[in-house]
Amino acid sequence: MYSSVIIVAAGKGRRMGADINKQYLKLDGKEILAHTIEKFERSSSINEIIVVTAGDELEFCQESICKKYGFNKVKKIVAGGKTRQDSVYNGLLELDEKTEIVLIHDGARPLIGDEQIKESIKVARQVGGCVVGVPVKDTIKICDNNQQVLETPSRDTLWSVQTPQVFQYNIIMEAYEEGFKKKLSATDDSMMVEALGYPVKVISGRYDNIKITTPEDLVIAENIMVNPSF
Repeated sequence: MYSSVIIVAAGKGRRMGADINKQYLKLDGKEILAHTIEKFERSSSINEIIVVTAGDELEFCQESICKKYGFNKVKKIVAGGKTRQDSVYNGLLELDEKTEIVLIHDGARPLIGDEQIKESIKVARQVGGCVVGVPVKDTIKICDNNQQVLETPSRDTLWSVQTPQVFQYNIIMEAYEEGFKKKLSATDDSMMVEALGYPVKVISGRYDNIKITTPEDLVIAENIMVNPSF
């Protein structure tokens, strides 16, 4: 089964406080995005990689990441859009026509394990949609606009969702096309699929599959890479 991954790396990451896109900051001597691409480049389950980056960074990504590290599975580097949804859709439009399974992954999430990649593809083939996540550890409060607590949901039903989020090609394309028609604003890809009534299953990921968003995250990721049991 032909599986393609869209790696979304078009965000500027203003919370990082850096002069460059956070995806190009160094982590253990290598760009964050390079670490992320490498995980899928090495996975036997992945046939094709599409990287979506900012329009003014296309050449930089090609020369300083893909060519520099010899990533052969990267077939296209695509300009992102105004929103993450736009960026993902731009990637979807560039997939190989043989694609049957689509993985969508954050460029700033470089610590994904190959076991999660393989399992998420397997489940998406069976169910239609699959997301990687971890059970919530903290108690969650639902509040109103004045921060008054309205409800405390049971932790037993709550998961913190990560990426990759994985779908059968026809389902995710339909979800995005219908989502744009209905002007659906979604915070992740699964919401687009859920809105059409398709089933999505969550599989257990790892707590160290963090998204690097702040300078503190960069320090944590460095420690995880040096000491996986950190």
